[in-house]
Amino acid sequence: MFENLSDRLSQTLRHVTGKAKLTEDNIKDTLREVRMALLEADVALPVVKDFVNAIKERAVGTEVSRSLTPGQAFVKIVRAELESVMGAANEDLMLNVAPPAVVLMAGLQGAGKTTTAAKLARFLKERKKKSVMVVSADVYRPAAIKQLETLANEVGVTFFPSDISQKPVAIAEAAIREAKLKFIDVVILDTAGRLHIDADMMAEIQALHAAVKPVETLFVVDAMTGQDAANTAKAFGDALPLTGVVLTKVDGDARGGAALSVRSITGKPIKFIGMGEKTEALEPFHPDRIASRILGMGDVLSLIEQAEQNLDREKADKLAKKIKKGKGFDLEDFRDQLQQMKTMGGLGSLMEKLPNIGGVNLSQMGNAQGAAEKQFKQMEAIINSMTPAERRDPDMISGSRKRRIALGSGTQVQDVGRMLKQHKQMQKMMKKFSAKGGMAKMMRGLGGMMPGGMPRL
Repeated sequence: MFENLSDRLSQTLRHVTGKAKLTEDNIKDTLREVRMALLEADVALPVVKDFVNAIKERAVGTEVSRSLTPGQAFVKIVRAELESVMGAANEDLMLNVAPPAVVLMAGLQGAGKTTTAAKLARFLKERKKKSVMVVSADVYRPAAIKQLETLANEVGVTFFPSDISQKPVAIAEAAIREAKLKFIDVVILDTAGRLHIDADMMAEIQALHAAVKPVETLFVVDAMTGQDAANTAKAFGDALPLTGVVLTKVDGDARGGAALSVRSITGKPIKFIGMGEKTEALEPFHPDRIASRILGMGDVLSLIEQAEQNLDREKADKLAKKIKKGKGFDLEDFRDQLQQMKTMGGLGSLMEKLPNIGGVNLSQMGNAQGAAEKQFKQMEAIINSMTPAERRDPDMISGSRKRRIALGSGTQVQDVGRMLKQHKQMQKMMKKFSAKGGMAKMMRGLGGMMPGGMPRL
């Protein structure tokens, strides 16, 4: 997400250096580059104009403090304006009403409403500890009802059955009655995809809204449509009292125009972003964190939250104790680490949230991520082809054993040798962790990797 914009802005913002203060002359070219970067990212023109004017107004004449270079001061202003354009902070769902709180999902066909309904159900169940019911009022597509039922079973929430012979209002009212009887906290109502210019379909969803009085009316839109996403959301917002927007397929959007246009054009906050097809791939939208990602500063807070959600603490504690006792780091531990990384969305998801170390080009890094993901799968296959004794004691793996392991994992003997070498290196690193002060030394080492020009805001 935002790869193109991030690469372009990172290069542009490096040019504002060596000045005692920021003036109209020395930021003129940079502002032109910022404007071009945003237009190429498919950000709506009125948003770009307001954004660039706001930066110019704040930046010109800004005295550079002792702790910041002019480049860092300018980046700080750009970051603040990015946050302002996308909304000051994450806006949570307003669920503090008498249960059940009804959440209505609206949007175009193919935007991912049904999948998003299931993702939201999982988010509310796991992170907000709510009991959730999902129901489909899409009477035009029988497959949508079946799809929602399958997803509801997958995420472990209540599914209310509906039928294409019923009216959407009748379906919704019956579901809410059932939810009251079962003391369910939240009802997520999935609706049929519709165009804002289809008068009959818009009248239908307006009647549905009036009947169920949802506390949240979320517009689900495909981020890959760029600024059109914001324009469509505005058209829906004119017909329905939307409370927020969910951007889907954000992982496939390298530009980011939708995220930067929606708030300004619709006046509605982006509440969630969908980062993949899996049901756990839904994140609350934090403008400050997204601004950091765009400027190549990473999003360490989201990374920590992701780790807390997905990592097995028990296994981590067990491994730490084992290393402390000097029992080493065997291949079963190595495989566990690879699997844990997979549960966090893979290497690509992790790299996206890490700071842009040394100005590395994100789009080029994408190719490296793909190669690394492939290598991780290969390593896992190699370890799975070993006997438990071999995993616990890799030193016993002779040439004939390597040939057998390679044959079993569909790899070459040299691949097995390379993987064993990588494991040895990781073993040494783990020993440093267990040594007195090892963690502190390692953190200092990481600090030394941070580029001098990267703003510490």
